[in-house]
Amino acid sequence: MKINAFGIDFKNPVIAASGTFGFGNEYKDYYDPSILGGISTKGLTLESRAGNKGIRIAETSGGVMNSIGLENPGVEYFLNQGIEEMNDIESVILGNLGGSSLDTYIEGARLIEEHNKKVEKAEKNSKKIDIIELNISCPNVKEGGIAFGITCEGAEKVVREVRKVVSCPLVVKLSPNAENISRIAATCEFEGADGISLINTVSALKIDIRKRKPVFNNIYAGLSGPAIKPIALKMVRDVSKTVSVPVIGMGGIVTYEDAIEFIMAGAHLIQFGTASFMNPYAGRDIIDGIKRFMEEENIKNLDEIRGII
Repeated sequence: MKINAFGIDFKNPVIAASGTFGFGNEYKDYYDPSILGGISTKGLTLESRAGNKGIRIAETSGGVMNSIGLENPGVEYFLNQGIEEMNDIESVILGNLGGSSLDTYIEGARLIEEHNKKVEKAEKNSKKIDIIELNISCPNVKEGGIAFGITCEGAEKVVREVRKVVSCPLVVKLSPNAENISRIAATCEFEGADGISLINTVSALKIDIRKRKPVFNNIYAGLSGPAIKPIALKMVRDVSKTVSVPVIGMGGIVTYEDAIEFIMAGAHLIQFGTASFMNPYAGRDIIDGIKRFMEEENIKNLDEIRGII
């Protein structure tokens, strides 16, 4: 089940998705998070954020809608204190980085680079951020609120500039709401991305018919869970056949069968998210299920089935 991607060894292809696993400790009462191939941190921004007001999470058929608003303590606080919570977790750490402008992306990435160099030089007794997972689904406040990752031009600019300030692997997380997700993935690779992760949540609407208004203050929210899996699976296959860098697939993965589908569609690694809200043992169960499947099907290495569809 071992995977080498981005020049890093993963013990297995199963990663906890950003925003659904905190910084790992929240699930220690259920299983040791060190069994996971990796953990993507809660989304971090340069500035701390209180998040959106009003209802933040609501269930819907086959999924969950959220409008959290990237509530987080900020990159600097996390690197100075929050990451200490992860010191005893022996998994690959992906730092999920968002931003509200190009400058905030660059500065957040620079702080992570500075932190990693101090750890390497033994100037800081802490864990490194092994990979930056660049979330370009964030709205660009200086450009009228249009998400960076919706157009090739927006993605091109932020990936190019962040790549200049970091030496660790850079994986770009893409939105399914993009105008052409395969073209944007190719643009990200051209500008120096070491990998692509997809998909982020799907923009959706939920209405309270008694109050006669949207459930969420921001009107629209992000849909995740099993309902988006067929969409995510198609996009992962399309992107995997477009780029030459490794792809991390996600979107509605709940069982090991789901994970295997994504690998067959071309994903090197997979992330599970909403599944943990349904079953706190989801990460452990997916890992065990993949191992069983490989034994039953006499699969020696996941490369044998990757991208066969």
